[in-house]
Amino acid sequence: MGGFHRSERVPPRRETNEATPVKITLPDGTTAWRITGHDDVRQGLADPRLSLNRANSTGGYSGFALPPALDRNLLNLDPPDHTRLRKLVAGAFTARRVARMRDSIQATADRLLDGLSGTVDLMAAYATPLPIITIGDLLGVPAERIDDFRGWTDALMTGGSRDAVVSMYAFMADLIATKRADPADDLISAMIEARDGEDELTEDELLSLAFLILWAGYENTVHLIGNSVLRLFDGPADTEELLRVANPVPFAIRRFPLEDVEIAGEAIPKGQTVLLDIQSANDASTRHLSFGAGVHYCLGAPLAKLELEIALATLSGRYPDAALAVPAGELKWRDSFRSRGLLELPVALTR
Repeated sequence: MGGFHRSERVPPRRETNEATPVKITLPDGTTAWRITGHDDVRQGLADPRLSLNRANSTGGYSGFALPPALDRNLLNLDPPDHTRLRKLVAGAFTARRVARMRDSIQATADRLLDGLSGTVDLMAAYATPLPIITIGDLLGVPAERIDDFRGWTDALMTGGSRDAVVSMYAFMADLIATKRADPADDLISAMIEARDGEDELTEDELLSLAFLILWAGYENTVHLIGNSVLRLFDGPADTEELLRVANPVPFAIRRFPLEDVEIAGEAIPKGQTVLLDIQSANDASTRHLSFGAGVHYCLGAPLAKLELEIALATLSGRYPDAALAVPAGELKWRDSFRSRGLLELPVALTR
């Protein structure tokens, strides 16, 4: 994939050569075991002894304080519940079905870029609305409603907010009530049919699934596109390389050992918080783990890759001489250990 005009080299990411594992203190004051290195992180991602269910935490982990109706999602469940819920939505994200979305994603990318010229914040004008419109179309959510949801997401990712959680819950409950009264050809309506039909999907699981797909369907892709555009100012890179070096997620979802485990020679007690450092794993290998591994491999990987490819190809095709409008060192990043993403990306667009 071609690069843009290289007016200034983009600063490298932080070094990740620390010994593994190491005990760290999180922003909320709790501690966690940070696992680094490609092999150890890959093994941890697929280790069934490392549970995602926060009920198995004994180390004081708090994380997002979601109500039960939003917490029964795939990022807080282990098999067999995880397997059952994943099966209900897996069909929406197969490579074949995602490929059928290409034309609509391309049309959105073209529409967003139409008329853009001069100095533009590409995060606001392009990297953010493209995934939001795409996941909204898939789920059946109007784009203007997702804009509200995005504000609540930002509040959670940068420190948490009870008001944001309450608003998220009300949003999802209202959306599902609307779809139940007036179903359409969208994923939420299909999940409601599964809930009200023969499949075993509780109301809380329905709310949680819709919440997770909406959130995960745009949150990371927004920053993946932004980070990738920035990386291309440093020279050409293909999609897999961008997924490796521009991945916006420093850590995989926290794990809790179901028993005392040994990782890289270190004994980690049952129930302690384990953070698998995806960035260090990617830095240590040409093979990336940005979508995870094992049974929790990201369902939305085919969609995220397609959106990234279309977003960058369309942008570079329209503006091959695009250049950063400010020095790279002046760019502002989100203040969150959970997400490495740009707040703004001022770019000079010339045809």
